[in-house]
Amino acid sequence: MGARSIALPGPPVPDHRLDLESPAGPGRAHVFLSTGAPRASVVLGHGAGGGIEAADLQLLAATLPALGYRVVLIEQPWRVAGKRVAPRPPALDAAWLPMLAELTRGAGTGPVVVGGRSAGARVACRTAYATGASAVLCLSFPLHPPGQPERSRAPELRTPVAHGIPVRVIQGARDPFGTPGEVQAELPDPGWVRAVPGTHSFAAHPQDVAAAAAEFLSHLI
Repeated sequence: MGARSIALPGPPVPDHRLDLESPAGPGRAHVFLSTGAPRASVVLGHGAGGGIEAADLQLLAATLPALGYRVVLIEQPWRVAGKRVAPRPPALDAAWLPMLAELTRGAGTGPVVVGGRSAGARVACRTAYATGASAVLCLSFPLHPPGQPERSRAPELRTPVAHGIPVRVIQGARDPFGTPGEVQAELPDPGWVRAVPGTHSFAAHPQDVAAAAAEFLSHLI
């Protein structure tokens, strides 16, 4: 059965923002508190070509708190500094690790689901074991550059699975960075991938992404 549609609300307003130190300079967390004690914290990073203003990230921040999830959108230091080009993956990972450690220190966060869109999903997969994440939620995982399937990033996608960490992927049906079928072929269970209308950005149908994310999370946590 397909995920139930979620209506589009207005842009969410964070309950608070936190500056986070990293080797690459300060990053920033936008925190959206859950209704009641959190079932889990869902910590999401952005892509290499944009920030947390992506429609799918904003809609998850607007809808998941009412379902009992604390949502944190993390801006990488390069975005906070106003740069237009993301650094190489090792630098992204090195910045992500201490920021996530700061956000999940202490009680009250619940289990932590890490993830993000595109490059943010790659970071989450590569670092999931090191961060102690309970699960990974990938939005538009860029399995390969458009038209270059031989340059596969499937080993990154499978890294959490090798450590026993569940991975779930929401992928646009016409994503040039990897179709849902291509992504399913790289994971042990095709049910771990949900196809939604659209391409890599999801811009026209973010509500389908939010519905699929809510369904995945309800079974993961």
